[in-house]
Amino acid sequence: MALPVAEWQGRTARLWAALDPALRERLAAASLRDAVWLGCDLLRAEEEAALARLCHQARTDKEPEAASWYREQGNREFKRGRYQAALRLYSKAASHELPGSPEVSVCFANRSAALLHLGHFEVCLEDIARAESHGYPDRLLPKVLLRKAECLLCLERLQDAQDILRVLESKTALDGVMTTHLTRLKKLSQLKVKLGEKERCPEPAQEARGGIQGEPEIWEENSNISGASSSLSLSFDAERGRHLVASQDIVPGQNLVKEEAFVSVLCPGESLPLQDGDTAWDTRVTNADLYCHRCLRQLLASVPCQGCSYAKYCSQDCADMAWQQYHRTECSLGALLLTLGVFCHVALRTVLLSGFAEVSRLVAWSHHGDKNFQNPEARCKPLSEAADAGAGSRGIPGCGSNGRYQSSYQALFHLLPHTEHHSPEHKFLCTLSVVAICRQLQTTGLEAAVLNQELPQQWSKPKTCEKTSDELSPELKTVAEAMLRHVLQLQCNAQAITVMQELGPGDGAVVDKKPVRLATAFFPVLSLLNHSCCPNTSVSFSGTAATVRASQPISSGQEVLHCYGPHCCRMRVAERQQLLSQYFFECRCRACLEELESGVKSVVSIRNSFCCPKCQAQMQGEEDTLCCSNEACAISASRDHLSGRLQDLQQQIKKALDLLRVGKADQAIKMLLKCQMDAGTFLSPEHLLMGEMEDHLAQVYATLGKWQEAARHLKKSIEIVEMHHGPSSVETGHEVFKLAQILFNGFAVSEALSTIQRAEGILSVHFGPQSAQIQELQEMKACLSELPRNILQRT
Repeated sequence: MALPVAEWQGRTARLWAALDPALRERLAAASLRDAVWLGCDLLRAEEEAALARLCHQARTDKEPEAASWYREQGNREFKRGRYQAALRLYSKAASHELPGSPEVSVCFANRSAALLHLGHFEVCLEDIARAESHGYPDRLLPKVLLRKAECLLCLERLQDAQDILRVLESKTALDGVMTTHLTRLKKLSQLKVKLGEKERCPEPAQEARGGIQGEPEIWEENSNISGASSSLSLSFDAERGRHLVASQDIVPGQNLVKEEAFVSVLCPGESLPLQDGDTAWDTRVTNADLYCHRCLRQLLASVPCQGCSYAKYCSQDCADMAWQQYHRTECSLGALLLTLGVFCHVALRTVLLSGFAEVSRLVAWSHHGDKNFQNPEARCKPLSEAADAGAGSRGIPGCGSNGRYQSSYQALFHLLPHTEHHSPEHKFLCTLSVVAICRQLQTTGLEAAVLNQELPQQWSKPKTCEKTSDELSPELKTVAEAMLRHVLQLQCNAQAITVMQELGPGDGAVVDKKPVRLATAFFPVLSLLNHSCCPNTSVSFSGTAATVRASQPISSGQEVLHCYGPHCCRMRVAERQQLLSQYFFECRCRACLEELESGVKSVVSIRNSFCCPKCQAQMQGEEDTLCCSNEACAISASRDHLSGRLQDLQQQIKKALDLLRVGKADQAIKMLLKCQMDAGTFLSPEHLLMGEMEDHLAQVYATLGKWQEAARHLKKSIEIVEMHHGPSSVETGHEVFKLAQILFNGFAVSEALSTIQRAEGILSVHFGPQSAQIQELQEMKACLSELPRNILQRT
């Protein structure tokens, strides 16, 4: 959720409407500084109280009762053998336990048991160490030590396993009540037998255990643009602003930009239900449970923040670093930040990471040049502390005195906030929201931390400040002004960090994935790329790092372009133009101009059209009534009626997939085949939904191990995806990757090898040779290539 919750948006809209017209006019024309000063007066006590009530819906405090409940639910799932679900619930329990409580050690110990069953032995050992360091009860230690020995044995750390077993034997012998340990002693003897067998067997070669590594990419960094390739140059003009141009011919797949996000904030994401039924606490998992709140790595056994129940990390190092950099300030504001949305959160974290000294310097500079700051041509002189700083990189905004454009706060500050383009109501909403955050910083005594004047003790909770005045300090007004600039900048410059997330349990032979928005970030260098509905680059993410690669040949002197969202393959020009209006420009890219000037109906419209139920010709017409394009056929139909049928069809497909998720594959096939027959009576054969149904059928047949049937349906899906997106698109690459998995599992060796080669060729252009999908394809190829020659010849 980028913007504040709907209730807060509605309240500020009503407050805006009730303002005196003269005051509304004054606010609409106000500078960022004046808007903050006026906002301080207009955020009244009743508004703050209403916001506080909304914050109660976002629970981020520690709740021991919730911890106990989550642990019980985890135990229930563990007994059912649902170890992944148990793992998530134990993590939720740990995040709600008070720091230092013995119960948190039980959460880690329980989670280690789930990790052992899932085969994550190294992480299991980490959780056992956490349990021991948090005071795990002595009476339960033998059980955990036994688990530790089993992990070490599985990892072939034989000497360490022997040492643990000796400790365990001595502890058991000292226990007076031996009968309570009979089961454990039996397990211990079994482990000792296994240990002896391991010692007699030679260890496998190190090379055999290592993964296949892709070839390292050749990279020469640009001397004037941090994180950019030397094949690019930075240009500026009044029409296009700052933009990147190829300084030499570029080939598809070539790495152009590698940039770490200046700041990123995890988006809560959509819920993935663990179990059915209403409960006292939410048992669903979201992005907040699945990914590290600092580095965005996927979480297996999260390390919870010791101050709140929301922030979770992949390691103690990440937790400590986040605390020192920004979370010591954000921790007690969790509910407020969730209520006011990701944009406000990004704005606050940007200020915290940059430091008050740099923030105040740039804000003060913007005041001196306030009249010219919104004029791009007038901003060409780079900001420098030196009065006689040179123009640097031909006077391009955001460059330092040395002429270098860096991924820095200075470059970020120069991104246009488009103050004059945002609606007055939206600016008012953003102003009250950032003022509310700054007022909370002052009320809770966090102002000194924001201004970098003191470092609170590790994990300490802020104390309520004795200052009761509603007036913000001058320093916090500066912070609020910077935050308001960043919130407005984000509408045009926010970059969604996406990840391919597995659908379903992820334990099938063929893994289906979909792109999910993981975080919102500022990338100052990536922001230099202008938009095109038919771009020549592809952007991928690894954690908080973005990589831009050429997706097609780019000639020297040609602009390097990125798609901000609606691609010409997915949407008609009128719809694209409407969506792009949020960026305050009218797209004049080649794809839009060709479609607008030709007057010919777009390929997207033709392929995703309705067809005549009688002769299957395309239905056409701009009005409510559509007519068959075949003059010999007089069939007509209501657009609303056909759209209703399409919605009903999509609901039926969703029900079929729900059946598959609960293991009713045969019923899912019947329903999907029925949907396919129904779709054929009113949808174009090239409609994307026809391809999606073929993909779903392939998924169901793969679940049943019917590989030939699965491959047949997936090939039809690939044909339709190619028609819409092109043979070298990332969408086609993902489909071909799935086909390679199916052919590999179906032992169709020759066809699998050629399909793997095709998938590698497409995906390496978009994601590079080090990506997880390329590594998996290489592993499949290596496995197939090692088969005996006579088998390869027969298949």
